[in-house]
Amino acid sequence: MAAAAVALLSHFFPTTAPILPPPSKSTPLPFPISLKLLTKPQPISLPLHCTTSTTTSTLLLLQELNLTDKQLNLLLRDNPQLRSAPPEPLRRRIASLRSLTPTFLHRIVIRRPDILTSPELTPFLHFLREHLSDLLPAKLERLLSSTSPHLYPYFLRKAELLLDRGVPSKDLSAIANNVNIAKVFCEMSLTDFQDTILYLERFGWPDIVVRRPAILNLDLRSQLIPRVEYLMELGSGDEAGVTAIVRKLPAVLAYTVKHFHSHVAFWRSVGLTDNHVFKIVLVYPNVFSASKKRKLAPRVEFLRQCGLDADDIFKFLIKAPLFLSLSFEANLSKKLGLLVKLGYRHRTKELALAMGAATRTSCENMQMVVGVFLSYGFSCEDLLVMSRKHPQVLQYNYRSLEKKMEFLVEGMERDIGELMKFPAFLGYKLDDRIKRRYEVKKEIRGKGMSLNKLLSVSTKKFDLKNSMLVGVESDYELETVEGYGDLFDAQL
Repeated sequence: MAAAAVALLSHFFPTTAPILPPPSKSTPLPFPISLKLLTKPQPISLPLHCTTSTTTSTLLLLQELNLTDKQLNLLLRDNPQLRSAPPEPLRRRIASLRSLTPTFLHRIVIRRPDILTSPELTPFLHFLREHLSDLLPAKLERLLSSTSPHLYPYFLRKAELLLDRGVPSKDLSAIANNVNIAKVFCEMSLTDFQDTILYLERFGWPDIVVRRPAILNLDLRSQLIPRVEYLMELGSGDEAGVTAIVRKLPAVLAYTVKHFHSHVAFWRSVGLTDNHVFKIVLVYPNVFSASKKRKLAPRVEFLRQCGLDADDIFKFLIKAPLFLSLSFEANLSKKLGLLVKLGYRHRTKELALAMGAATRTSCENMQMVVGVFLSYGFSCEDLLVMSRKHPQVLQYNYRSLEKKMEFLVEGMERDIGELMKFPAFLGYKLDDRIKRRYEVKKEIRGKGMSLNKLLSVSTKKFDLKNSMLVGVESDYELETVEGYGDLFDAQL
């Protein structure tokens, strides 16, 4: 390898010695030779601090990058700063880069040779190791291959600004991995970057950028501000409402004003007012992600066939907005089939309301709920009666449902058939409400108390009536399958 390096070195730095020794007058040449070959070559001067031994060391270091001879020739020819680079700093730079980009460093060097000598890269590489160790390799390769070294100080200032404004260091890599890193951290002006952060702070900083890093890709004046202003106009200036929408779903700002307008126009054609649309968006911002052709139009048509007018549709969607985005084949069709088996008739408001309740649970849980009821002797007709009276009965977690029914029969020694009169019993918390109140009332009135009167009265009234100061807030809470209940508990 050393011999190859010396050979390559002679190509760029020929010595001042003649190629052949001068011929002796007394010794004839054994072969003819051109006079050009006897001409003394002109020396090429080395850079001030570069010697032949230094450049040999440089070549040896560069050969470790697995470059071909042709690539190495071009690299040295077009980048004189490499020929003058002191070996030790170059060795440290290559080692530092190799620790971050072990598999594709040679590609980066070919595209961006100045990363080997640029002084701006030293603090940048240190920052990468400290705060961006989880940056995706492909992301890092594109950044190093396409970014001029003079932009790295801007990268550092913006990254440090994010940290100073509360972004956790552990989340910085995830943010960088999910943005156009060159655009956001290198090309965007520092002023625009700061203004964007200030604007986003009203929507819950830094949570908004941690949850949706791509929001930093958006231009403040041509994209972010117009989109927020459209939502403000839709909500008649409800700034708190718009803030709540963006905090709930930061990705809503990824939609263009044209997209917003198209969806609002659809709902206007259904008969909803802008105020109706805004309230639906407030509950479920993902309404903007549903395809008008594939999902919105067919679902609205189903509700109309069930006899719902525009006002009914609005009330339905406030309680069951997931109806608009759940898969028909994998979700809604199965639930619809189960409801029809229980006795619900097609194209009725009862079926629509039952479908609304069914959107808050999974298909598997709904089937298990039916199985629990059947195991306790209820018929499909009984389930139909109970779900008409209390539609939420089909959405409860089946494990919780089974525990409550077991306590009703064994702990309270009541007939399971009492659920036909008061199915809402199954919606109260077992330990905090049912057991606690039962134990209190049992001491006063025995076991034959009304389930409705026992549970439906507020905690405040119950405690006052029984002279027990245990709190004033109602702890009634519908228990639904995890992942579906949080969005709707305020509506139930």
